[in-house]
Formats: sequence, C-alpha cells, structure tokens
Amino acid sequence: SCWMWLGVSWAGCALLLACISTGRALYFHIGETEKKCFIEEIPDETMVIGERYRTQLWDKQTGSFLPSTPGLGMHVEIKDPDTKIVLSRQYGSDGRFTFTSHTPGEHQICLHSNSTKMALFAGGKLRVHLDIQVGEHTNNYPEIAAKDKLTELQLRVRQLLDQVDQIQKEQNYQRYREERFRMTSESTNQRVLWWSITQTLILLVTGVWQMRHLKSFFEAKKLV
Repeated sequence: SCWMWLGVSWAGCALLLACISTGRALYFHIGETEKKCFIEEIPDETMVIGERYRTQLWDKQTGSFLPSTPGLGMHVEIKDPDTKIVLSRQYGSDGRFTFTSHTPGEHQICLHSNSTKMALFAGGKLRVHLDIQVGEHTNNYPEIAAKDKLTELQLRVRQLLDQVDQIQKEQNYQRYREERFRMTSESTNQRVLWWSITQTLILLVTGVWQMRHLKSFFEAKKLV
C-alpha cells in the first residue's frame, strides 16, 4: 500500500510521500515537540498493528543513538477518514499498538514524544523504529498453528483464505474509491456545463443590450 508521511512541528509543516509495500519496517527522526504523521489507505474492518515499535535517544557524548531510553514514551493518535479519533494513548519507549478500521479511506497515524516531561530529551533528537502490518500480515501464523494444532497444509490453506479475504476487502475499497471519483467527476462536469450555459446566456443578453443601445443611439442622432 502507499503511505503518505506528514511531518508536523511547531515551527512549520512538511509533506512527504513515501510508497512502501505493506508490512515493511522503517525508522525516522523527530525533534523536541515535533509530530510525525502517516496517512495510510485502509479498507474497512481491517486490523492494523504497529509492531516492533521502539525509540532511541541521541547521545551527544558518544555520538550515537542509545540502545534503550527508559522513561521516554510516545503518544500515538489515530484518526479515521471522518477525523474521528480511533486510538489515542501514551505508550512506553517500545511496544506495539493495534486498531481495527471501521471506515474505508485514509487513516492518519500520528506520533509525538513526551519530551516535555523528560528534561534529558530537551533539545535532543529521537529515532523511532516502526513496522506497520496491515490485514493478513497482522496474523501470527506460527502461533495460530500451535494453538489450533494445524498441519502445514491446513496452515497454508488458512493463509490463502486470509489473503483472499484481504483481496476482497481491497477490491471493495477500490470500488468505493472509484464510485467517489465518479461522483466527483459528474459533479465537476455538471458545474462546467452550467457555467458554460451561464456564459452563453450572459453573452446573448449583452449582445441584445448592445444592439438596442446602438439602435437608440442612431435614432437619437436621427441616423435611422
């Protein structure tokens, strides 16, 4: 899927588009009071997991990122396409977060540090590792196989069924997007049509007025 990265800070805003495949890990740097947001297009009734989420604080003395930052946490806020808050929670320096989409469309995933509560981080730099898993990628199949005592063939069938279900959700979402695009196109075409009609009427009225005005002018000059 395609992620849009939206970096928000108190000083200004920046927009960056990054397209990566579903389930690929990444990391990014943030400063004090800075906020980073991702916009992920998600079908409805789809689980999303932020796995292997971890923060590292920049150490000026060693010139590298510390392996762990006890006491430093991240606040995660997720909004659906209707800007309703799906998740808003304070997490530690590492862990995972999970939510399920109920509305198809662009979901905004924002993260910012609790640097105001930690004097050590004031003015520093933080590296955040994040791995977003969407749909069937959120399933832990070795754990499912051990729990349900599935054979390798049964587990493979389970994976294929989950993939088919996710493909169906993606297709439904694409149809939803296509319908919205068609409605927008039809609305735009109607507006263009009415604007053209309005322009034509204005030209006709202006032409009639000019003809009558010229006729009155010539009659006043006794030229007609």
